[in-house]
Amino acid sequence: MRRKAQRDTNPYPYSDTNKRYLTFDYYLRHRFNKKCAKIPLDAHFSCPNIDGTRGVGGCIYCLNGSAAVTATASSIEEQYADGVAAVSRKWTDFGLIPYLQSNTCTYDEPDRLRQLYGKCAALPGAVMLAVATRADCLSPKVIQVLREVSEEIPLIVELGLQTSNDKTASIINRCHTRREFEDGYERLREAGGDISICVHIINGLPGEGVDDMLETARFTASLKPHMVKIHLLHVLRGTALFEMYDSGLYVPMERDEYISTVVRQIELMPPETVIARLTGDGVSRDLAAPDWSRRKMSVLNDIDKMLFAKGTYQGSGFCR
Repeated sequence: MRRKAQRDTNPYPYSDTNKRYLTFDYYLRHRFNKKCAKIPLDAHFSCPNIDGTRGVGGCIYCLNGSAAVTATASSIEEQYADGVAAVSRKWTDFGLIPYLQSNTCTYDEPDRLRQLYGKCAALPGAVMLAVATRADCLSPKVIQVLREVSEEIPLIVELGLQTSNDKTASIINRCHTRREFEDGYERLREAGGDISICVHIINGLPGEGVDDMLETARFTASLKPHMVKIHLLHVLRGTALFEMYDSGLYVPMERDEYISTVVRQIELMPPETVIARLTGDGVSRDLAAPDWSRRKMSVLNDIDKMLFAKGTYQGSGFCR
């Protein structure tokens, strides 16, 4: 008799593997009937906490807009072609998601945004568009542009919350409050169109313990977002956070604590929210700490193992 695999006894309904949470891959395969890949793009945006509008210097952990790619002279089309070529070496049949990732990608005049988003929506093979931004950069006119674009192509708006603790937000130079995030989130939620909101949170921020990280997860869960990304705080050389780390003022999270915290955060999330990420990728040449974060697949596997060992899954701790 064949021994039952974990997927055969998985109590979580939105999975066809051993994953006990709603993965981005599962969501995309069921929406578009194929695997899909994000292509990060840099359109040379700034941020209101960089240019002096809200602050200067940017978030203390941010290097080059926290993007996987930082463009120099490359056009959007050239960046996209490079990304497609990389995906083509792995897969044959796939959809593509142009991802405006660097800095705050709604921080410009609505007419320019409309033109840029339209260009990205028209890129060959694009099935969806993703735009990274801040909740305090969602004016009524910008939201109108986002809604209009979402009627041409499904849209993900990625909102950086990072923490629900205003004291921590001040330490990291976020330059917006929890209340401002809520206001922007609700305006976007009410906009209509085919807009999925993805909320980003970060574990391991300076001064925060596990209780603070769980409170951020509870706050995020209460919003019932379409998607959530859980990140580990990476220390990147060249950032203000690196200076804190180098002088002993910041100590990164330990691996076991991160895994157990993420498991508890997964339990708190609504069962229908897509878990689009469970840890981030620090660019290897810039990463100073924590070194264990380089072994991403090992971390993800141990999150799966802990969920199985506990007999728990996404939403098992969510309070409706």
